[in-house]
Amino acid sequence: MVFVYIAEAHAADEWQVQSNEDESILVHQHTSFEARAAAAREGAQRLGLTMPLLLDGMDNAASEAFAAWPERIYVVGVDGRIAFKGGPGPWGFDPPAAGAALDEILRGG
Repeated sequence: MVFVYIAEAHAADEWQVQSNEDESILVHQHTSFEARAAAAREGAQRLGLTMPLLLDGMDNAASEAFAAWPERIYVVGVDGRIAFKGGPGPWGFDPPAAGAALDEILRGG
């Protein structure tokens, strides 16, 4: 399992949401890969993530390839094929369906 950090979905200088302001999460849209990496590290720490963290390049190729903005859950099988493609998050998230797809992979299905 990996977390891929893409362009900031709720950047303070673009489309900030009240819940981010309430929690003092004020991230400006990244203008360099270094800024994106720093924001990713801070976010991973805030969320307590322990999975590997990958960064999309400044060309946003991963985000575009996976229609990942603002966020999305995918499960990819050991064969590299998409086993589950979730809807755009957070409203399109279906963790039980993603979990079932992952369980199927882990059972060797």
